[in-house]
Amino acid sequence: MTTALLLIDVQASFPARPYWDERELPAFLSACNTLIDGCVARGVPIVQVFHSDGPDQPDNPFAPCSGLLRPLAGLRDYPPALTLHKHRHSALVGTGLSIWLHQQGIRRLIVAGIRTEQCCETTARHASDEGWAVDYVTDATLTFDMRTPDGALLSAADIRERTATVLAGRFATICSVAQALDRARREPAEAHA
Repeated sequence: MTTALLLIDVQASFPARPYWDERELPAFLSACNTLIDGCVARGVPIVQVFHSDGPDQPDNPFAPCSGLLRPLAGLRDYPPALTLHKHRHSALVGTGLSIWLHQQGIRRLIVAGIRTEQCCETTARHASDEGWAVDYVTDATLTFDMRTPDGALLSAADIRERTATVLAGRFATICSVAQALDRARREPAEAHA
């Protein structure tokens, strides 16, 4: 298998943040769970990425001692091929992930997780610049409404559309869950040996 799924920051830390919004959570979890099931069925390795930063204090939801660096409730249990903790936006910075990917012969990455425009987009751009083909699964990413610098509301849907626009054809192939799984299934037979 020359494809791997990077499941980025789908962790229990986020519900402790003031911007947490569950309106899009059911659709996101459904997409992630379908992606996980499809990857497991196809033998695609899944890399579980957790974000950890800030002071190691119980009131910091991204600190190890918070107990929240674990999968988000509702995410399907799966056997990760690799679990890592990142301290920057890109999962490729300071984690050893790129070494592991090269050792495994991975040439294509499926990117999904939280937040669409932040850690997922940053990882996708970084991976593309490092030479990996990237399938960015927009419907398996989650983000939240934000305020622009001038105070206007930018909806989560607008952020996803903007991310897809700037990644498409430059840094990634924008895929649905079904398309990403089909692309993994269609790898050359020698890739599965």
